[in-house]
Amino acid sequence: MTKKPIKKKRGLKRTGARQQKLQQARRKKRAGKNKRKAGADGLALISRMAGFVWRGGLVFVGLSFFWVVLYGFLPVKSTSLMGVRHLQGASIERQWQPLEEISPNLMRAVIAAEDNKFCSHIGFDFGEMKAAFEDAMAGSGWRGASTISQQTAKNAFLWPGRDIVRKGLEAWFTLLEEAIWPKRRVMEVYLNVAEWGPGIFGADAAAHYWFRKPAKDLNAYEASLLAAILPNPRKWSANPPGPYVANRAAHLRKRMSKVRLEGMDQCLR
Repeated sequence: MTKKPIKKKRGLKRTGARQQKLQQARRKKRAGKNKRKAGADGLALISRMAGFVWRGGLVFVGLSFFWVVLYGFLPVKSTSLMGVRHLQGASIERQWQPLEEISPNLMRAVIAAEDNKFCSHIGFDFGEMKAAFEDAMAGSGWRGASTISQQTAKNAFLWPGRDIVRKGLEAWFTLLEEAIWPKRRVMEVYLNVAEWGPGIFGADAAAHYWFRKPAKDLNAYEASLLAAILPNPRKWSANPPGPYVANRAAHLRKRMSKVRLEGMDQCLR
């Protein structure tokens, strides 16, 4: 009589153990399904994000291409730097002029001052960039190595600053410029949007502000003074020039002769 209940208890234990194993197996199966579902959902999310980034990239490329094409024949009437100066309280003076209405002396002066390989490079002066990097590594500090093409991209399409995003966009717009515009157009836009004094933008406004004459009448001396103040136009004066600007302009006039004699401005003639 005492053995039968014992057998029942053992049977119940075995049945309970089987049920626990079955439940554990079901839980593992459900967990596996949930894990696979989560993985599939994650892949779908990544795929959607990649599609969004791809479409966004295509839109950006298309819009930037259209923008550069548009500025290839329309005057650049306003820039972000002009907006900044206006917010700072400056009265903006600018007057767009075609390249034919700007003195060749000024073209040679800015090539001598900013980019003596302007006619031969594809937007970047890699030799100058390497030299600037080596100087920085030697402890001389960072110095500018931007070409006229890069400065034009920055001034016409972007905002002032030195952040990595702006530098990356500057490189992109420089490539588009060089691919779409002739060199004469790059120079034309550059001379018309460059800052040359407090609220003074463009060669014609600069010529009138500093020398009371149109840009087409600038002589070599005046052009060298305007090119000399480009690195700091809000602090330095072209007329009358201080000692540093006068010395820099004299040095530029010597280089301007070299630019003309060696055909460094050939692409603008």
